[in-house]
Amino acid sequence: MIDLNADLGEGFGRWRLTDDEALLSAVSSANVACGFHAGDPSTMRRVCAGAAERGVAIGAQVSYRDLSGFGRRAMDVPADELADEVAYQIGALRVFAEAAGARVAYVKPHGALYNRTVHDEAQARAVVAGTLLAGGGLPVLGLPGSLLLAAAREAGLPVVAEAFADRAYTPEGTLVPRREPGSVLHDPGAVVARALDIALRKEATAADGTRVAVAARSLCVHGDTPGAAELALRVRHALEEAGVRIGAFA
Repeated sequence: MIDLNADLGEGFGRWRLTDDEALLSAVSSANVACGFHAGDPSTMRRVCAGAAERGVAIGAQVSYRDLSGFGRRAMDVPADELADEVAYQIGALRVFAEAAGARVAYVKPHGALYNRTVHDEAQARAVVAGTLLAGGGLPVLGLPGSLLLAAAREAGLPVVAEAFADRAYTPEGTLVPRREPGSVLHDPGAVVARALDIALRKEATAADGTRVAVAARSLCVHGDTPGAAELALRVRHALEEAGVRIGAFA
């Protein structure tokens, strides 16, 4: 069994990036934008209601305060301030999840914060501190081998390793930076093949052609990729046809 997650609620006001309704029909876990890189209160409420109706797990996708940069710009935020902002985002989403009769089930950083916590101990510990401050002992979703998962494990939080069906990997098992060509896989066949490789063989082909170990409990398809909902459905159907059961980890 593997979890299939995607980023949802990535819009603001009249602007919408993700096809939330369609994605909720494909995934088992929804990483919901909490207002710092995208997501306004009405969007958060709507996505939580839709997720609760479909039995999709709700995760808080926390970010740097970077609405204009979509949370993908590197930022230096003091650790105590970042911890407070993480807790604030989780708390905001929790209101709408509970109003829908559900709960916030896990935490996943977004964009630059996700990448930063792979190797930056101070920022990783700040995200964990914010998660602890929000309460509930929430699982933390992140890259295998990252300092984020190490810090969460040390703090007694459940950790969940994540892989990406639509991102290129380095030979070290990290993600190829988005600024580099080929960092995002757009060919549906390649994305489906990557998903099957990870789910069935726990490995993937790196950008240099070598094979790299990728053991993960959750598989991500980015919601802001053009045609993401259709792609997520193709991935789900391919996994199920291969005998892999889709189910939320939380």
